[in-house]
Amino acid sequence: MTPADWAGLLVSLSILVGAFAAMTKWLVKYYLSELKPNGGGSVKDQVNRLELRVDEIYRLLVDK
Repeated sequence: MTPADWAGLLVSLSILVGAFAAMTKWLVKYYLSELKPNGGGSVKDQVNRLELRVDEIYRLLVDK
């Protein structure tokens, strides 16, 4: 292989690694944002609502 071929191979590999790193960073940022409350639409908000409902059901069962 000529030096130009090696250079092309290295550039293409670095682009692939960079694209993979950027995609991974975006996915991590997206999923971490779902774990923060945002006023109703995140997973954290839904878990909080379910916990409140379970606590209320528990109170109703204990009172009877």
